[in-house]
Amino acid sequence: MSNRRQALVTGGGRGIGRGIVLALAAEGWHVAINFRSNREAAEEAAAGARDAGGEATLVPGNIADPASRAEVAAATLDACGTLDLLVNNAGMAPRQRMDLLEMGEASYDEVMDVNLKGPLFLTQTLARHMVDRVDSGGSPGQIVNIGSISGFTSSTNRSEYCISKAGMTMMTALLADCLSPWGINVYEIQPGMIETDMTRGVKARYDALIDDGLTPIPRWGQPEDIGKAVAAIAGGALPFSTGEVIRVDGGFHMHRL
Repeated sequence: MSNRRQALVTGGGRGIGRGIVLALAAEGWHVAINFRSNREAAEEAAAGARDAGGEATLVPGNIADPASRAEVAAATLDACGTLDLLVNNAGMAPRQRMDLLEMGEASYDEVMDVNLKGPLFLTQTLARHMVDRVDSGGSPGQIVNIGSISGFTSSTNRSEYCISKAGMTMMTALLADCLSPWGINVYEIQPGMIETDMTRGVKARYDALIDDGLTPIPRWGQPEDIGKAVAAIAGGALPFSTGEVIRVDGGFHMHRL
């Protein structure tokens, strides 16, 4: 394990997170798989990582909770020894979609804690480790934040989600600026419509929209599409980029007539 590159993927048990775990494992990484409650899914992801040629360790914890978040950071460094890559993937949609004029503070707080506050302060802790490693003569790590096209696309029935993802774009820029003296590059990947548990409830609607030309690439994205993008960054494919937003959305972001 000591000869492997070391990564933490939050929310790594299912969906996009699992796609990232498997892509990194295929490149030989040891991946700490963080999960909040679904241990069975995380164990399946870990087994898949090992089958793909990597190694995996389960790191349970809720990044929205300060004490649990600290335990995740400590357990990751204990299991990995160091950290070459942090992937802030864990996220949630509102439990109930409500119009902006009806959205409650409890839903706003919950979504922001998971999608923005938790990742920010987890990164603060682990970035200090990366900085210390560089100061001690070691190599810099990398950070990848998983945002969303919802960060620049209005959905008034899940405003808290859109706000949290828009905030992640600025979080990426701030971290890239702050950490640049140590050579620690920070990126954001903005997935489009990805076929996961989170999107299952709107699948029929988006099937029709995709058929009608919503995206130039006429299909759902898959978790492995995001995994490939993360693995490319992790492999050093973008050494002269930081603070960069990479859209893996089938071309959704383009202005078209």
